[in-house]
Amino acid sequence: MFVQIPAWHIGILLIDGVVQQLLQPGLQGYWRFGHDVEIKVIDTRLHEQLEEDLAEYLREHHRDGVEQYCDAIRIADNEMGLLYEHDVLREILSPATRCLYWKNGNPRRIVKFKTSELEVSPELVSLLTASMSRKHSVKGWDSVLIAQIPAWHLGILKVDGTVQELLQPGIKGYWRVGYDVAVEIIDTRLQSLEVSGQEILTRDKVNLRINLSANWRYHDVLMAYGQLSEPVAYLYRELQFALREVVGTRSLDELLENKQVIDELVSQQLLEITQNFGLEVASLGVKDIILPGDMKAILSQVVEAEKSAQANVIRRREETAATRSLLNTAKVMENNPIALRLKELETLESIAERINQISVYGGLDQVLNGLVHIKGEQK
Repeated sequence: MFVQIPAWHIGILLIDGVVQQLLQPGLQGYWRFGHDVEIKVIDTRLHEQLEEDLAEYLREHHRDGVEQYCDAIRIADNEMGLLYEHDVLREILSPATRCLYWKNGNPRRIVKFKTSELEVSPELVSLLTASMSRKHSVKGWDSVLIAQIPAWHLGILKVDGTVQELLQPGIKGYWRVGYDVAVEIIDTRLQSLEVSGQEILTRDKVNLRINLSANWRYHDVLMAYGQLSEPVAYLYRELQFALREVVGTRSLDELLENKQVIDELVSQQLLEITQNFGLEVASLGVKDIILPGDMKAILSQVVEAEKSAQANVIRRREETAATRSLLNTAKVMENNPIALRLKELETLESIAERINQISVYGGLDQVLNGLVHIKGEQK
């Protein structure tokens, strides 16, 4: 049998299913003589790495062929490796890696380092970040944790569940091999926390629904996460507890007369609670106090009655003042004819404003004299 092995290919000669030797490119021919002869042709550019079973068999039985046609790679248990081809990073090799690559014209080199190193060098981080955007990314890059921390944020580095350090904004890289590494991104800006739909009984057994809003920030991030597993959930619960304590110990009238008492007392309690946990509440306030439907109707009736009583008091006061003013005017006119005459002229002016046309006989003096004469007859 004859088989043509192209360039950049390797032939594996199998007789009766057993690998006999590796064949270089070219025309190969073998007699069968009653044996099952097979030549398997492998493209070394498409299949660069040998299968594990084949690699182990070749190492044991064909060491010369391995040295001639393969690049052997061995990474110790306490090492990691970076595989470069043409000085381009192709693969990150994990500890205890033992493999063979076909020699296919691509020059390879291995860079090894100890697994005790946790942080990835900035150069390698940049290289891995750039490779993620390329069509062919680096194989095995998931063994590296790349954390990008935005501006106005901080990162908390946790190794095996333990907080290690606080990371400033930027791009950081850490090896995951042998470690459980995580980076939690923390926003250091002022944030809003809503405590909505809290149904609380007042001291006089009135059921209120209250919505509270708080603005807060981290005062000390490491202190907060060093003592609390979930700082935001802790702050939410403390807001609930403080709100229930303030509302539950006061009557409805006290709360409605001074709504700011809730804000002041809740703020005071939170200041005492959160100052030792690295949290800071900048401001808080009650957005809504929602009364039950029947209580709304009762309060509306109370307000209506109060306003009606206030209106009656004002009306009586104004009537009394008007009566007193009329009495004073009458006393003045009783002893002063000139004041009486002026009042008559004022009355005449008021009447004239309401009449479109007036016919006067005998002149204006006659009209005035007639008024005086009428006044005299009334006396």
